[in-house]
Amino acid sequence: MPKVTTQSPADGAAPALARRGELEGWTVDHVEFRQPVDGAAAMAGGCSCPHWGYVLRGRMAFRFADHEEVFEAGDVFHLPPGHVPRIAAGTEIVQFSPTAQLRAFEQAVATAAEDRPG
Repeated sequence: MPKVTTQSPADGAAPALARRGELEGWTVDHVEFRQPVDGAAAMAGGCSCPHWGYVLRGRMAFRFADHEEVFEAGDVFHLPPGHVPRIAAGTEIVQFSPTAQLRAFEQAVATAAEDRPG
């Protein structure tokens, strides 16, 4: 049976240490943020993929068009599309996302980054 654990291979690219796996149409991410993250530049319109998860430690805030949500250690979260993250260094989460929607969003971000001058 497939699983994602803290022993799964990690993508250690800064600013986070991420372990990822797919479980029957869902992507599971275990992420440890080594540096602060502000998604405003990369996600002007917000993330188009919903996520559900749990904050193991740290703090993260998400801006929406009309409000902001803050989650801290011990919180279970749901993020509908349209969120822009601001995550503190030292935050660790487990997150579940519909794989097809997540891949589409990640491809759109990668394409936009390639199209940016500089």
